[in-house]
Amino acid sequence: MSEQSISNELKSMNLRFATLGKALPQAMGAFRNLMSEASKSGNLSTKVKELMALAIAVHKGCGDCILFHVSNAKSHGASREELAEALAVAIEMGGGPAAVYAGKALAAYDALTNDK
Repeated sequence: MSEQSISNELKSMNLRFATLGKALPQAMGAFRNLMSEASKSGNLSTKVKELMALAIAVHKGCGDCILFHVSNAKSHGASREELAEALAVAIEMGGGPAAVYAGKALAAYDALTNDK
């Protein structure tokens, strides 16, 4: 995966999210508030919460969710090594399918950091 293709996928996802927000302003506003509250730093840092969300996204096989949470985890200071540990937990809980999506998550991180 190239940095440009990952960036384009993130932009497309955000556009779809914005379009849905216009169609469902109250529901999506409530969802955005939930996302904000759930991910803000408290007893757990935002970085840790984003890594948790990434592990769940990998387990569920949600490609756009993976990109979103890889990007957020990275922006909150998650290292490649921390991301990899979160992916190991996702693989433990999700088996083979999670391993496939974990590979995609790591490739997205590498594309966003050029850290290959």
